[in-house]
Amino acid sequence: MKKATIPEEKRSQSHGNISSTSIKAPSKISRVLEHLLRHGPLNRFEAERIGDHCLHSTISSLANGYGLTFKRVPEKVPNHWGLPCDVIRYSLPRSERRRAKQVLDMLNRKGKKVAA
Repeated sequence: MKKATIPEEKRSQSHGNISSTSIKAPSKISRVLEHLLRHGPLNRFEAERIGDHCLHSTISSLANGYGLTFKRVPEKVPNHWGLPCDVIRYSLPRSERRRAKQVLDMLNRKGKKVAA
């Protein structure tokens, strides 16, 4: 069976080649770190709004991969059905803010393409 092909001029922009000047969206790890720096603490349900479905893993990556230390405070919040749920609220202690900014800068530079 012959595979159907779409002529080049009829292809939509989204299916064409991506130019080297395209802008990449910030990574999940950098979105979480930026939120913690700019807006404050997060729990797993709040992290859903910025695209993190597994906050504890992201925090673990930041702690183990980048040497950041987080404050962890247990709390009870209503889950999606209104029932109490145990979660951890993560925040950056003041002593970690400088290092966190350095890590965020590094993550943001890594995500951008360097012009050759």
